[in-house]
Amino acid sequence: MTVSRLPPAALSLRQFLQRQKVLGIYRNMLRTIRQVPDEADRKYLRDWARDEFKRNKNATNQDAVRMMITQANNHLETLQKTLALARS
Repeated sequence: MTVSRLPPAALSLRQFLQRQKVLGIYRNMLRTIRQVPDEADRKYLRDWARDEFKRNKNATNQDAVRMMITQANNHLETLQKTLALARS
C-alpha cells in the first residue's frame, strides 16, 4: 500500500509577501555586512544575522513577524548609517 503525501500548505498572499520582505532584508543585511572593513567584525555580524533569521524562521504570529521585520529594518539602517559615518 502506498501512502500519498499531501502537498505543503499553500501560503496566503500576506505570508508570501512577508516572506519576500524578510528575504529582501536578509539579503540587504548580508550585502551591507560585506562593506564592514574588519574581517572579525564582518564574521561576527554575518553569524549574528544568520542566527537571528534562523532562530525566527518558523514564527507564525503576524504581529510578532511585523515587529521582527521592523527591528531588522532598524538594525540594517543603523549599520548602514554607521558605515557611512566611518567612511566620511
